[in-house]
Amino acid sequence: MPSDAAYNVAADELRQFIEQFESLEAEKKDIAEQQKDIMSEAKARGYDTKVLKKIVAMRKRDKDDLAEEEAILDLYKSALGMS
Repeated sequence: MPSDAAYNVAADELRQFIEQFESLEAEKKDIAEQQKDIMSEAKARGYDTKVLKKIVAMRKRDKDDLAEEEAILDLYKSALGMS
């Protein structure tokens, strides 16, 4: 059976990990609220938030991968008479 000192150290370390994780969860929630507020303001000014979110996602991607996907999309749309 572990000694009380070892148990206290492990419990303190465990508590620290849990509290750090909880703090990050709270920050993540705050950031999500801020992002929601930004999109609400953009929508109120007439922007299409669905398109804005798509642009944000596209900006995160590798330019070469994105260009390849767009080229294939254009090819498929052309084949289906959509462009």
